Amino acid sequence: MTQRQNAAEAFSRIVVIVTRQIGDVLLTTPLIRATRERWPRARIDVLGFAGTLSILAGNPDVDECIEVQAGAGWRQSWPLIRRLWRSYDLALIAQYTDRAHLYGWLSARVRSGQVPAGPEGRWKRAMLHHAVDLDDHQSHVVLEKLRLLSPWVTAMPGPEVVPPQAAPLPEELAAILGSRPVVLHVPSLVNYKQWPLPSYATLARALLEMGWQVVLTGGPSREDRAIVTRMLALMGDAANLPIDACGQLNFNQMSTLLSGAALYVGPDTSVTHLAAACGTPLIALFGPINPQLWGPWPRGGPAEQPYASNAYRQSRSNVILLQSDLSCVPCNGAGCDKHPGSRSECLETMTVERVVAEALQILRTA
Repeated sequence: MTQRQNAAEAFSRIVVIVTRQIGDVLLTTPLIRATRERWPRARIDVLGFAGTLSILAGNPDVDECIEVQAGAGWRQSWPLIRRLWRSYDLALIAQYTDRAHLYGWLSARVRSGQVPAGPEGRWKRAMLHHAVDLDDHQSHVVLEKLRLLSPWVTAMPGPEVVPPQAAPLPEELAAILGSRPVVLHVPSLVNYKQWPLPSYATLARALLEMGWQVVLTGGPSREDRAIVTRMLALMGDAANLPIDACGQLNFNQMSTLLSGAALYVGPDTSVTHLAAACGTPLIALFGPINPQLWGPWPRGGPAEQPYASNAYRQSRSNVILLQSDLSCVPCNGAGCDKHPGSRSECLETMTVERVVAEALQILRTA
């Protein structure tokens, strides 16, 4: 099949496969939006792991979300396999994993997918009509995913990360929430992305003393709840404490909170990507992970690479991204000890004073 033949295809049923974490799903929305613009009357479904697709709730470009269990074997997946079998004209495989490519092969007669370098990618490339090589380690994931459409889209649109549709906040929170709060997202999924809790506590105290209302967010998990509880304990018995909203908001409600916030501060996590998509002024605290690949995509950002791999401070649209000046940054690994529970010296040495100074500069014009 030639590229010219591909360009003439009028696909009516398309599936986008993104079997990874919540942040990855959100960063696939520019691909979904571009697909909708190319084929406005097509049915576009998204296949991903259970628990990750809620970030797409209310997304106008998605017709249906199809959940698969992350640990399910092929026998358990048999009903889904029968449902998927050649049900689509085009599969856009926005992950390089074996399972994602097998789902793509099952689903569609035409397949465009991400392919890793080396022998692992050979059989995957053989199953594809268009392959996007992931061997340069230079491009942001948003741009890598958009390349899946290159046989059919000659002029790629400027990427737009689409946040979930806004929904009303819980009544208890709405009743006490002032206008333009500051949102701090304290928990990280893995310890090597975690800015120290004493630093968050000091930052919150400084913001409260300046008269800003501070809201703490986090997921509903026991781990997130424990992190926020420890951070609040570090603030002592102060009369003025942040509002604890950890575990109380779904992603649609997070969109509402973030869209009205004067400032957001958080680590390399899905909510930071969401804040960027909502247009919230934000400070992203990056440790070992390379922002050239994973930085929060700026609202109204460029059609090209937004970030360098290592810069002490980068300002792009509504995003200020901070990194350490240590020579090892970014190692793009799992912290100093190379495991999820590892410490990261690059985050431990990112001072509160530096973050407070950035926050004050933003809040002066809020």
